Amino acid sequence: MPHMTDFHELPDLVSERLGGSVLYATDDFFAEKENLIKPAAPVWKEHEYTDRGKWMDGWESRRKRTPGHDFAILRLGARGVVRGIVVDTSFFRGNYPEACALDVCSMPPQSSVETLVAAPWIDILPQSPLKGDSQNSFDVDSRVAITHLRFHIFPDGGVARLRVHGEVVPDWHRQGGLLNELDLAAVEHGGEVLSCSDMFFGPKHNLIMPGRGRNMSDGWETRRRRGPGNDWVIVKLATEATIRRIEIDTAHFKGNYPDTASLDGSRDSKEWFEVLPRTKMQPDTRHVFRDELSGRGPLTHVRLNVFPDGGVSRLRIYGLATEEGRAVEVVRRINTLTDDQADAELRSCCGSSQWVRRMIEARPFRGWDDLMKRAEKFWRDLDAAGWREAFAAHPRIGESKSGGRWTAGEQSGTTSASSKTMKELDEVNRAYEKRFGHIYIVCATGKSGDEMLAIARQRLQNRPEEELKVAAEEQWKIMLLRLMKLVA
Repeated sequence: MPHMTDFHELPDLVSERLGGSVLYATDDFFAEKENLIKPAAPVWKEHEYTDRGKWMDGWESRRKRTPGHDFAILRLGARGVVRGIVVDTSFFRGNYPEACALDVCSMPPQSSVETLVAAPWIDILPQSPLKGDSQNSFDVDSRVAITHLRFHIFPDGGVARLRVHGEVVPDWHRQGGLLNELDLAAVEHGGEVLSCSDMFFGPKHNLIMPGRGRNMSDGWETRRRRGPGNDWVIVKLATEATIRRIEIDTAHFKGNYPDTASLDGSRDSKEWFEVLPRTKMQPDTRHVFRDELSGRGPLTHVRLNVFPDGGVSRLRIYGLATEEGRAVEVVRRINTLTDDQADAELRSCCGSSQWVRRMIEARPFRGWDDLMKRAEKFWRDLDAAGWREAFAAHPRIGESKSGGRWTAGEQSGTTSASSKTMKELDEVNRAYEKRFGHIYIVCATGKSGDEMLAIARQRLQNRPEEELKVAAEEQWKIMLLRLMKLVA
């Protein structure tokens, strides 16, 4: 998942603003571990002392007199792939660590410290030397989307701030799923501010941060325009979508809000079309537009135009991901899972161990077409035993409660079937298994109990070698639907 942007321009995944948290530190005697992820730059107070020593704006452990080193465990505010880190040792001159290192893991966000300590950690930054009172930047080459990190300092000392920049990779199931209306400009969903005409008073990234702005500094604000033209900002959405509604929030901007604003959309950030016509703005107001939208997409980028200049606190773009957008996110999800996670996800789509193994080994996929081509080839390359292993992972039709992750939804057509139909389905299931040596496989999505019963009776007439191929085709249809469900 290559990214050409300077990593410093990417979101800080561990930021307190995104909900990041410092869960544990081996020692924070002189200065609290929570300071590591404060959004503001560190400060120096010349004559400020506490009962433990000099007041420092950072995390500082005591001088270590035993073997070992100090470390802290942090939970990211947004799940993502790390592209670079900044270890800021501002004002730590004679008390900074000699070196640092970073390892990461992907675990449920509610995991306890005890669970995290025992988790499988992945090294992404080897032990690297640090300079005092400096911004120590390190590029990171990683492909795994992570939720937690462990920051090591050697052997002890103080660090003012830790910035962990990367690409947000949402766990779409936890976010509600891409079949639902979501704010696809939001940083926590993977939205990204690419460029703007000016941001003299307020950074462009503030536009897509969580929550409403805290004050006027927590927004995007341009300088006063003295010449012709207008200011603008371009946001890349989390994925391709059709737009349902938008919000332009001028919270706290009272004498410096834009007079008017408009919004354009694009699928390639080159050719633009109108989404919201130029519209009068109000001070300190949350403007919501739905019926006023003149274009809805599909689009991947939006451009907010403000006339002639001014400040906007937040921009929200609520939409539905297109089928192409969901496919892109399936590929990104599979590419960025750990091997164990990928095994579980892919096994929920197909119970063949060989197919799952080959899919994991084939990563990263270049796109949806590449994933589909390989998935189908690996499936058709299986022998009869491999196909039967996949069939065996399914419950019988009508036994959805004992099935896997997706079965209840897929077999929903049986919930309204009569008791007579269900009894006959049970009988035909057993007759089918006796004849062919594996359970009756049919792509049940959208089919009623009576339809599935009729299909089974018809297929009982097939020769065993013919029916094996028919069942394999039905399994392939199921796999296609299940792959898309990984983000739905």
